[in-house]
Amino acid sequence: MPEYIVIGMVVAAFAAAGVLSYFFTPPVKKFAHKVGAIDVPKDNRRMHKEPIPRLGGLAIFGGFLCSILIFGQLDKTMLCVLLGAIIIVSLGIFDDVLALGAKLKFVVQIVAAAIPVCVGDLQIKLFTNLNPFSDEAYFHLGIFAIPVTILWIVGITNAVNLIDGLDGLAVGVSSIAAITMLAVALLTENMMIAVTMAALAGACVGFMPYNLNPAKIFMGDTGSTFLGYMLATVSIMGLFKFYAVISFAVPFLILGLPIFDTANAIIRRVAAGRSPMSPDRGHVHHKLIDMGFNQKQAVAILYAISATLGLTAVVLTSSGEVKAIILLLAVLVAIIVGACVIYGAEHWGRHPHDGTPEAEDRDDGDAQKEKTDDEQN
Repeated sequence: MPEYIVIGMVVAAFAAAGVLSYFFTPPVKKFAHKVGAIDVPKDNRRMHKEPIPRLGGLAIFGGFLCSILIFGQLDKTMLCVLLGAIIIVSLGIFDDVLALGAKLKFVVQIVAAAIPVCVGDLQIKLFTNLNPFSDEAYFHLGIFAIPVTILWIVGITNAVNLIDGLDGLAVGVSSIAAITMLAVALLTENMMIAVTMAALAGACVGFMPYNLNPAKIFMGDTGSTFLGYMLATVSIMGLFKFYAVISFAVPFLILGLPIFDTANAIIRRVAAGRSPMSPDRGHVHHKLIDMGFNQKQAVAILYAISATLGLTAVVLTSSGEVKAIILLLAVLVAIIVGACVIYGAEHWGRHPHDGTPEAEDRDDGDAQKEKTDDEQN
């Protein structure tokens, strides 16, 4: 297919999904109010102070679906992926309205993941062989391909959901991941993945004006689990299967932030003797808020980290490992320095408020000490 046609299809898919998602959001917001899908701030994990409607993911899904039906290439595998996505979105709608239990959601997510894996033959069948003493380029999973693939899809689905804690964070990180996959797909001449990711990125961008701080609507589990599901499934449709040395690394770089945050959450909760599914206020975005950053600053930092990892994945695909590592180190240093500048020298030495009783007692003690000193003077 001529290059100009490919670029035209990608741009059209992105634009159509973005415009539709943007115009779908207001009626979805009204629908959320009507069915009672409202996020009421009831604990210190939530950053908003006023009730905000959920279900915004329905607009993202609508924009994406219309675009992909018009411009996408719908083979058997992609149809199975879309069927699974419909199940994920339906589950998210019920969860945003009724607050379903974690076990039920987990079971339905496994079913949704199993459809493209078992029916559409969408499987991670091999990994890059990291054994230096082996002549084999790949390690074949054999009978473990199905459970490993389902674990990957369900894991990433929930990982994106877990980072949905600040206005615009999950949808922005997902759009960066989708654009990165789009770039990698163009480099590897995979038209189907390119158009699919263009539609997904466009749908995210169209929703962002309503979701950036201060958010007018949340995408809810409807949106976060849908985005995680699509990123997980599409990453298997090619990103694990090119270039022997880097096939394993690229998806993990693109989805590095949600993977790290989820792994850290599981380890943290298990180490504390709690269920891995139990909510807490220890996510990366919470830590940035506790350090003194506001929501916009914290989201900008996490966007920069995601973009850095994504750019590294693109360089890894096009230029090899050495240049990618150099780029990653250089940009990470720049991000750290930039974060220090944003944070400001005046904040250093102050106690961060981490939402714990100990922090509150410490702050109260500092205030009492200052009051006593003033009285003495």
